[in-house]
Amino acid sequence: MIPTIRYLGRFVIEYSIWSKGVALLFYKTMYWSIVGPFKGKAAHRQSIFQQMVFVGINSIVIVFFVDLFTGIVLGMQSAYLLKKMGAELYISSLVSISLCRELSPVLTALVVAGRAGSAIAAELGTMKVTEQIEALETMAINPIRFLAVPRFLALVVMLPALTIVGDLAGIFGGFLVGTRSLNINPDLYMQITFKYLELKDIYTGLLKAVIFGVIIALVACYEGLMTKGGAEGVGRATTRSVVISFILIIAADCLVTALFYFINW
Repeated sequence: MIPTIRYLGRFVIEYSIWSKGVALLFYKTMYWSIVGPFKGKAAHRQSIFQQMVFVGINSIVIVFFVDLFTGIVLGMQSAYLLKKMGAELYISSLVSISLCRELSPVLTALVVAGRAGSAIAAELGTMKVTEQIEALETMAINPIRFLAVPRFLALVVMLPALTIVGDLAGIFGGFLVGTRSLNINPDLYMQITFKYLELKDIYTGLLKAVIFGVIIALVACYEGLMTKGGAEGVGRATTRSVVISFILIIAADCLVTALFYFINW
């Protein structure tokens, strides 16, 4: 009993310290995001666009194919049941609404967290253990402004853009199933697709993408900046960044969905 209590107490203390650290990082990042990125040296602005290319442009291919095949699988699974009910025409609405509300934002965020989030944590962690962060502070360069803010802004801007790409790719995947396997007229398929898809569904998905971008950026930057223990510590920070990001993304998705669709305001 006592070891269990000790373990729970240690977990609560560590979680409280971690939460406080992330909250402080969020405050500093927001401050420098407002007053810092477009004021001063051009290198700060250039760094933001470099991170946008790394996070967004370099992730388009994998996001496209992940959401494309998700749309295809969702279309095939839906067709199996809807065909029995004689409602296979509505596969288009099911695929589009499911992707825009839930699947595309979540899958895109998970892909970016695994690809870009881990890279950010590893990069900052390597800088930390090799004392490059201390070198920046010695030169009067704020590490949050110089390292965290460009990555934060890049994720917040590019993740919704990638989500739109994922929405279109997934809808195209469902289109292939509906028109090729079920022989639905292409014009009728697209008409039904957008008949029941509301702007609220799209905006909700994009809002989720912004929240997920904040989560990935904060977790990856915090774990990287707090890295200790040499190369082994960098590996631990990278793993923690991915695992924590995945958990928080799913938890945030549940919360936002409940707020928009299951709570009467």
